[in-house]
Amino acid sequence: MFKKTTFAAALLAATVLSGAASAKTFVYCSEGSPEGFDPGLYTAGTTFDAAAHTVYNRLLEFKKGTTETEPGLAESYTISDDGLEYTFKLRPGVKYQTTEFFTPSRDFNADDVVFSFERQLKADNPWNKYVTGASWEYAAGMGFPEVIKSVEKVDDLTVKITLTRKEAPFLANIAMPFASIVSKEYADKLQADGKMNQMNQMPLGTGPFAFVAYQQDAIIRYKANPDYWGGKQKIDDLVFAITPDASVRYQKLKAGECHLMPFPNAADVAAMKADTNLKVMEQEGLNVAYLAYNTTQAPFDKAEVRKALNQAINKQAIVDAVFQGAATPATNPIPPTMWSYNKAVEDDKYDPEASKKALEAAGVSGLKMKVWAMPVSRPYMLNARRAAELIQSDFAKVGVEVEIVSYEWAEYLDKSKAKDRDGAVMLGWTGDNGDPDNFLDTLLGCDAVGGNNRAQWCNKEFDDLVTKAKETNDVAERTKLYEEAQVVFKKDAPWATIDHSLSVVPMRKNVEGFVQSPLGDFAFDGVDITE
Repeated sequence: MFKKTTFAAALLAATVLSGAASAKTFVYCSEGSPEGFDPGLYTAGTTFDAAAHTVYNRLLEFKKGTTETEPGLAESYTISDDGLEYTFKLRPGVKYQTTEFFTPSRDFNADDVVFSFERQLKADNPWNKYVTGASWEYAAGMGFPEVIKSVEKVDDLTVKITLTRKEAPFLANIAMPFASIVSKEYADKLQADGKMNQMNQMPLGTGPFAFVAYQQDAIIRYKANPDYWGGKQKIDDLVFAITPDASVRYQKLKAGECHLMPFPNAADVAAMKADTNLKVMEQEGLNVAYLAYNTTQAPFDKAEVRKALNQAINKQAIVDAVFQGAATPATNPIPPTMWSYNKAVEDDKYDPEASKKALEAAGVSGLKMKVWAMPVSRPYMLNARRAAELIQSDFAKVGVEVEIVSYEWAEYLDKSKAKDRDGAVMLGWTGDNGDPDNFLDTLLGCDAVGGNNRAQWCNKEFDDLVTKAKETNDVAERTKLYEEAQVVFKKDAPWATIDHSLSVVPMRKNVEGFVQSPLGDFAFDGVDITE
């Protein structure tokens, strides 16, 4: 749980939308509350937007609107001939944010990079378990503790990372939110004061916006970092107005109470496009929604049962009802816009009669199960409750009784990781780096079981293929391996793949400089509000 900050809630509410007379305040109607403010501990886009894309930077960043990396806190890098050593030259003169809760005494340096990685990699690091019940889920799921042999300071502005094996997506991986660089000096002060949890409650980094205050489930406030190495932002104050209901977000947008919102109801998009006070951005989403069976629990431990259930789901009906057609039914665990997508894989055909017969043949009768429905809108699933109700109806037709369950978002994400979780959990993914590995290994690899791998599925044939693909830089060879992995996935069916959606971002007409991300990020550096 978050502790309330010392900032008065009344003052916070009074100043959110007004701001100082001469200051520009940008209000983002966000869809949910962050799990915390230390991006290394989490995997949800809601949390990344509230922390990684505001407060922090990484060694490399993704160029706006692309999946290409560019210099961030590292100005340049070199790679050894054997592909195992990466040496980063750090950007000089980078300042940490000065806040009411901490004043830094030095610039960013190599000590911060070493600390930021080692706290995630080393179990004996005092910061490795500083948040009770949390874990370095992303680093673990990608096998970083095994892949990274060492992170060494060469000098104040040089860091060398040595790998145990070749890792083709490594540079893209360290541009992701979980690899954000935190201040070792701030961490040392918190540890000395016995306030280590504050790292996850009151973040401090090198990014474009400095954290000011958080009123849980209501508002997050930031101010422009005047010392930002990329230049001070045009907006002075940034506010996340937490608004879980998409209809309420839309009303606030129309009323001018916020400048931009994520994940609108599909039924509202036409009206948004017709409103002369608004503008709407659209692009194909690099995403997938899925229903993950717990493959360690009977009867979902049998592939024939999972495939039979998949045949009972009318995915087109979900696309029509939830997305008004602004999505396509999903066949593979990666989107069709991603390289190495296997077009030859055939989807499980919607066929209730065949599903019923297959369940009977597998000895399954009178099955009662839970289907978990997310409490928040995500780009890949705008209304999980409605989708779950449609699945509930579909399963009833084949004799399977479904109970729909849900929890508050942070609790949902945490509980759904449990290895003994019952039923099937609805979730999805928007790619974090544009590499197939970010879907196939991150969500389905054996290292991710108990974390991002909500199906708890460890298939050696699949795992060997995606691991081998990471160990070569030959794109043609990687493509072949990933295509084979998709065949194994479809045969074993740890998920019911549901949809790939169109990403839609409505905003006020006077918003300038916002760049829609193929990775689903909502970042506000470079954004301005015109008169």
